[in-house]
Amino acid sequence: MRRLSALLVLLLLVACAGAPRKPPPAPQEGGGLYAPHIQDRGPAEPPDLSGLQEPEPRREPLARYGNRSPYTVLGRSYRVMADPRGHVERGIASWYGEKFHGRATSSMEPYDMYAFTAAHKTLPLPTYARVTNLENGRSIVLRINDRGPFKDDRIIDLSYAAAVRLDVHRKGTARVEVKVLEEGVPLPATTASAAPPPPPAAAAVRSGPAVVQVGSFADKDNARDLARRLRDADLRDVHLDAARVDGRRVWRVRLGPFRNASAAQTWLQRVLALGHAAARIIHEP
Repeated sequence: MRRLSALLVLLLLVACAGAPRKPPPAPQEGGGLYAPHIQDRGPAEPPDLSGLQEPEPRREPLARYGNRSPYTVLGRSYRVMADPRGHVERGIASWYGEKFHGRATSSMEPYDMYAFTAAHKTLPLPTYARVTNLENGRSIVLRINDRGPFKDDRIIDLSYAAAVRLDVHRKGTARVEVKVLEEGVPLPATTASAAPPPPPAAAAVRSGPAVVQVGSFADKDNARDLARRLRDADLRDVHLDAARVDGRRVWRVRLGPFRNASAAQTWLQRVLALGHAAARIIHEP
């Protein structure tokens, strides 16, 4: 009887070992570039972005990071375009938002969901392009400073602000046209180090106190992290400034104040050289 019981137990163990395992749950689809399983989102109420200006296309040096070619993601290899001039493509756009706000992009610039930027798999970083929503005709100029989206059916990942401007944020995706702007193609690598980005055209003619704003964040910890990195780079008078923008509390990372825009220009150029391309001079009242 004992032998029979032992045999039955052995047969049960073998049966359990051979039974098919239940597959793991499928990952949730989100807007993330490198983490598609993370559910992404935007603010509960879209902010008023009517006053947010589109970036002005200019020839910047190639970003130090994010331009290695070829590179591999999820087992697939991609080659960065050597010359994107005249490039036009059509396909599906998606967007990414709060889950990545403040995190480093492929070019090592902090992702700002309230700036007009985007991610692309093969355009050099940074590149300026005009993106048009083919479903409603809305168009925007944005700066491509990140890699992705790594899905076969998508050609570009828009920042949350760009998605709102193009009315893509509600549906999640839309068919778009991406057209590279001639004046927004990066400088060749051989001349990049010798050609710093030009200062804003209006900076020299304005007077009065000014600050250099490097970034704006909804998360105070992200703002503190950026401020710390700026101080580590020996930048002076770095501080956080709390403000309300479109009814939301934000933390702005700023340098200064300086007596005028001309005095702020030197520090703006240092910030731009560190890769913080969204930095700009703000005139205080």
